[in-house]
Amino acid sequence: MMRTRPLKVALLGCGVVGSEVARIMTTHADDLTARIGAPVELAGVAVRRPSKVRAGIDPDLVTTDATALVKRGDIDVVVEVIGGIEPARTLITTAFEHGASVVSANKALLAQDGAALHAAAEEHGKDLYYEAAVAGAIPLIRPLRESLAGDKINRVMGIVNGTTNFILDKMDSTGAGYQEALDEATALGYAEADPTADVEAFDAAAKAAILAGIAFHTRVRLDDVYREGMTEVTAADFASARGMGCTIKLLAICERAADGGSVTARVHPAMIPLTHPLASVRGAYNAVFVESEAAGQLMFYGPGAGGAPTASAVLGDLVAVCRNRLGGATGPGDSAYAQLPVSPMGEVVTRYHISLDVADKPGVLAQVATVFAEHGVSIDTVRQSGKDGEASLVVVTHRASDASLAGTVEALRGLDTVRGVSSIMRVEGE
Repeated sequence: MMRTRPLKVALLGCGVVGSEVARIMTTHADDLTARIGAPVELAGVAVRRPSKVRAGIDPDLVTTDATALVKRGDIDVVVEVIGGIEPARTLITTAFEHGASVVSANKALLAQDGAALHAAAEEHGKDLYYEAAVAGAIPLIRPLRESLAGDKINRVMGIVNGTTNFILDKMDSTGAGYQEALDEATALGYAEADPTADVEAFDAAAKAAILAGIAFHTRVRLDDVYREGMTEVTAADFASARGMGCTIKLLAICERAADGGSVTARVHPAMIPLTHPLASVRGAYNAVFVESEAAGQLMFYGPGAGGAPTASAVLGDLVAVCRNRLGGATGPGDSAYAQLPVSPMGEVVTRYHISLDVADKPGVLAQVATVFAEHGVSIDTVRQSGKDGEASLVVVTHRASDASLAGTVEALRGLDTVRGVSSIMRVEGE
């Protein structure tokens, strides 16, 4: 039977995403009612600038007092899309204390304090959903913690930031330099005026922490994630990648160790074979590749950002939370029973592509090969070119630990015949 009393929703933030959430709630009100089993009512909208015109939103609903809104006591669900750590953290915990469940898109907060937020939700018997925190519209969080709950996930690897993928795709397809591609991304609205969070991989690292925690049932914080930005990637790196049948992507990689006793989480640029499904992800799109024991290989693909796509994920969570509310139940909470340690980056094993500037004379290759052998790093292929006394040496290794590769590079820099190390890049997806 359809309930006639509406479920009341408080919206914290009414920017690009929040305004779309409000619009969809209004324009799809009848459909949402049918899907939930009760009407949903926008009961208040907390903003910083109340004078700003917000089309389709009753001005009487707008307030600058977010704390008072979440403390009302008649709010069923709080939708938090303001971002950042504070006041979002306090507002979410206050919402739980006053009887509301929470839907959030706040990746930074969840990566830093997800365990505490889950604990607060459990203490008060409320839901905490956050599908929109990772990969925008792509259904990913719920498949990982519900559809694959009976499986063992071994690896999650993906492109989780549309801005960086747009820039790298532009560099690959047009031969543009990093700054030129960034300028175009900014002009098209894909990059913020200050793109640091994207290009230095802070955004992707927060998402990696969330994904690793869910996939491996282990608490993974932002500080546990190795992070390397993409500002040093050059046109020459792409030329080298093409020579190997690869392209370059900024990847978030979460892995379970072969012995199952630990996990790693990292974000960095990497060469990836053109035959891998992630290599074909173009523009500002996101894609995440999941490898599990029973299901095998799965890929989730779609728009990873933007007002309407992100709002789609928020509304999906809202429907689920409202259904739980009507049924007197809660959905899946925090699952960290495995408590696996997070290994440091030095223990990560992968392949490497190293470009060296060397003297063009006999014996150089032998010297370089000796250094690799002394550090236990096996060489897969070597390519050398040069003239007029200078040469370029490109070495691709077999799988080696990050620590052993670091020792190798330090020793190479000490050779008189090595003028410099022009680039080091990991090779993934093989």
